[in-house]
Amino acid sequence: MIKKRTFISFDYDHDLDLKNLLVGQARNTDSPFEIIDMSIKETISKDWKDNARRRIKGCDVVIVICGKNTNSATGVSAELEIAQEECVPYFLLYGRSNENCVKPIAAKSSDNMYKWTWNNLKLLIGGRR
Repeated sequence: MIKKRTFISFDYDHDLDLKNLLVGQARNTDSPFEIIDMSIKETISKDWKDNARRRIKGCDVVIVICGKNTNSATGVSAELEIAQEECVPYFLLYGRSNENCVKPIAAKSSDNMYKWTWNNLKLLIGGRR
């Protein structure tokens, strides 16, 4: 099985635990994806968007993990905009089943937020959205 190269975008300040869970799922023997690079924590570096663009362009899909503060995570919106500009497929995952999760500002109104289950994740990675 050829695994999809995947970029994870997430709110570094609030949802690092969710990123770690997704990375763990990528290690499953039946995982249809591998993590190439994770989202970049905003830094003083002025070229972080260029680095993010390079990493996103090198991936097959972008997974945006949505939490309760994702709408205020400027880095997540910037990464999503890059994916949109570069025509890299992406999807939004509902990160926390017990909280009200929100889309990043850059999400389109037509973007669905999908329930995070292992079966759903495999279908979404496969293009069913």
